[in-house]
Amino acid sequence: MSQFETDTICAIATAPGRSGVGIIRISGPRVLAIAETILGFIPTARHAHFCNFLDADSQTIDQGITLYFSSPNSFTGEDVLELQGHGGMYVLKDLLDRVASIGARLANPGEFSERAFLNNKIDLLQAEAIADLIESNSTQAAKSAMRTLKGEFSRKVHTLLEQLIEARVHIEATIDFSDEDIDFVSDNKVGESLHTVHASIQETLVQAKQGALLKEGLNVVIAGKPNAGKSSLLNALSGSETAIVTDIPGTTRDLLTEEINIDGLPVHIIDTAGIRVSEDLVEQEGLRRAQIAIEQADQILLIVDRSLAVEGVEENVEKLLAPLVLLTDKSIKELNYLKNTTIVYNKIDLLNNVEHGITSINYLDYSLPVISLSAKENIGIDSLRNYLKEIVGYSATEEGAFIARERHLTALSNANKLIESALEQLKSQSSLELIAEDLRFAQSQLGAITGEFTSDDLLGEIFSNFCVGK
Repeated sequence: MSQFETDTICAIATAPGRSGVGIIRISGPRVLAIAETILGFIPTARHAHFCNFLDADSQTIDQGITLYFSSPNSFTGEDVLELQGHGGMYVLKDLLDRVASIGARLANPGEFSERAFLNNKIDLLQAEAIADLIESNSTQAAKSAMRTLKGEFSRKVHTLLEQLIEARVHIEATIDFSDEDIDFVSDNKVGESLHTVHASIQETLVQAKQGALLKEGLNVVIAGKPNAGKSSLLNALSGSETAIVTDIPGTTRDLLTEEINIDGLPVHIIDTAGIRVSEDLVEQEGLRRAQIAIEQADQILLIVDRSLAVEGVEENVEKLLAPLVLLTDKSIKELNYLKNTTIVYNKIDLLNNVEHGITSINYLDYSLPVISLSAKENIGIDSLRNYLKEIVGYSATEEGAFIARERHLTALSNANKLIESALEQLKSQSSLELIAEDLRFAQSQLGAITGEFTSDDLLGEIFSNFCVGK
């Protein structure tokens, strides 16, 4: 029985602005009463009717197509009515006001999808995939979101749960019937089952990481001294004149952000102000923002003007990294983002016998990658693009990919650790009760992915980020 039996919602389901078609969506128990009032008749389920949409005085607000879907054979599982009229902002508002005046309330963001989830029409993964499909920023992301919406990710999780439950059954049976000499553990069935689950979770985790990259993308910050060629690199990567490039130091004083796509991988590039000591308050604020961006970056490209670098500069790593130290009160050895830093030698076109490519410099416990290129002449830019894909393990293949979110990765990682703990305890012949507890928590983690075990607070957070009307 639906928890919304006395509640009917409505919303504009199309994007704001002018368009050829605008849609009002209504869901709930009063749909037929609203339809009869606003249309003058009760529509036939799953038939398109061309008709007038009437106001309180039986005057026509608009005319168009109406579609009625009866419960439970609808997206939300409730009676659903769609009024498909013209896409003008004011005519849609007037129509929505009319619907609201005769028994419906305005829907909250994502409430239609939330009702579909709560009425068991879709699981939580599929609900999230609806929002991900709408927000897709590449063809690969859209196709992966559609795979999740069609249930591919859900089927993988359900398979994992079935394998895990099978192992739990053997453990729990051995515990419950210990007095009757029933032992499913000694014949290694449990161990084999857990190894199967462990391998399956790791495989799913790898695929989910690819899906998370398609959704979240890679955050890259370009940093360095003034005139090192940061803005030129931004323009070269984006393929457009996004940033102003001059020979005057300090041209870029604020953060410039550009979104690019590398074989389906969304890359969010931030160009920062040139790092130097300055008394200029505006420039100081730009440097403060640069530091924040650097600390939040997945990858930092530290640009060095190779044409000004002296021989042997590779051995003076601290000199190369000095711009990063200017932004903080920490020593260079305390910078926790060195592991995410790549040194980019720019302007190699001004030097003789310097080829583009990727090498590395050893410093402390790090092997710092070094890429030589010319942003101005577009030399080595493709190598940089490929490098950015490689460092996050991104594969452009679409086969088997499905969209994933950070919470999915966390749940899979937690379940994986719990299975590893259970295997270790099984190997050391620890208490079966402890093993059973690990497996119970692992099952709970996997169930949270599809929404089988999910708190109301999490549901509220997820659906609040949806579009109104979805």
